[in-house]
Amino acid sequence: MSVEEIASIRFGVFIGGLVFFLLFELIIPYRPNTLPKLKRWFINLGITIFNSLILKLLFASVLIQTSLYVTDKQLGVLNMTGIPQWAKVLVTVVFMDFMLYVWHLLNHEMPFLWRFHRVHHTDLNMDVSTATRFHIGELAISAVIKISLVFFLGADLIGVVFFETLLVLNAQFHHSSLTVPEWFEKIFWVLFVPPSMHRIHHSVVIKERDRNYGTIFSIWDRILGTMVTDVAQSRIRIGVGGHHRSEKLNLHHLLIMPFTAPVK
Repeated sequence: MSVEEIASIRFGVFIGGLVFFLLFELIIPYRPNTLPKLKRWFINLGITIFNSLILKLLFASVLIQTSLYVTDKQLGVLNMTGIPQWAKVLVTVVFMDFMLYVWHLLNHEMPFLWRFHRVHHTDLNMDVSTATRFHIGELAISAVIKISLVFFLGADLIGVVFFETLLVLNAQFHHSSLTVPEWFEKIFWVLFVPPSMHRIHHSVVIKERDRNYGTIFSIWDRILGTMVTDVAQSRIRIGVGGHHRSEKLNLHHLLIMPFTAPVK
């Protein structure tokens, strides 16, 4: 499989998930929008397109090429073990998701990283488009870390593509504003991250926002004591307390936000 074919698959998964969850948000929305959905989508997808263009220039297919390189040269931890292919894929997904949990936590705890990550949290409504709302600075640092982890682990192409696919679809699901049956969320929450769990993470209340860091698996929050469950979903207000004016959250505001006054 060529790099171009892999890129096409990743793009197809992204667009497919975006359309799928958008349709369900429109059919069975969790809560009414407090802001025009079209304007928010214009801003969120606008920053996504901008990020994609810059990241393509900076990194292109470096993650995939790194995976192919470590497999060819038999570098990294996994290539020293001799475990079967399915186990390598499983280890790749679990390890990369745990490191993503750590990275997410650091984005909240380290003031420099929070400057960039708050762009994601300043969305005043939360839906599937919020999953794409990140500052280019955060994504660039994250890309370098992810490439380094693939090199260290010796993750092969199948493992990397499988992880990236799960990452995109899970992020889109738990950001989406659709009505999910309570019984399903309770079951799903045992291992994975449902919308109700991540909705707490997007609360303006800092002690709630600085919890529930998981992306694919919820077990990291459960094991390391960062999980919060006893929050009334109906009272959650989305956003960051110091950024509550929608007219100050347009695309150009988001791009310069990390270089303005810090707001927790």
